[in-house]
Amino acid sequence: MVPTELPAPTGWPQGLVALYVERRTALVRLAYLLTSDREVAEEVVHDAVLAMRYRWDEIAEPAAYLRTAVVNRCRSWLRRQRTARDHRPAPPEDVGLGADEMWDALAGLEERRRTAIVLRFYEDLPDTAIAEVIGCRPATVRTLVHRGLQDLRKEMGR
Repeated sequence: MVPTELPAPTGWPQGLVALYVERRTALVRLAYLLTSDREVAEEVVHDAVLAMRYRWDEIAEPAAYLRTAVVNRCRSWLRRQRTARDHRPAPPEDVGLGADEMWDALAGLEERRRTAIVLRFYEDLPDTAIAEVIGCRPATVRTLVHRGLQDLRKEMGR
């Protein structure tokens, strides 16, 4: 159980500590949905909070900034993973979908489509907010979600 109030560590803004306590669980879940790795998700959230500490006075909307920072750090981690995966030999055969088909299908989506779907259906964000996080137009978000859902339907229907 997460305590509702923590004393701010020396040198930490009280508002940042309160934001961390309030949003930590949701942000770790968001990062987990994007990376499929619990330890990485926790590390991404902690790194984003640490980076915010030094810019706290400059940030107008801390919750939105933190969410965007978490998504961007997840995307960076995924890029590094993709680069590492591209440089290792292919596995002998495709094992197909495992016991939890939805998670496997979600993990198999292209990064931007997965990010758009997670932000839409998990974070319940509107197209404009998702567009800001991903760095595209709202129409592109609608296309990403539509095509991502099509991919999920195809994958789940096999």
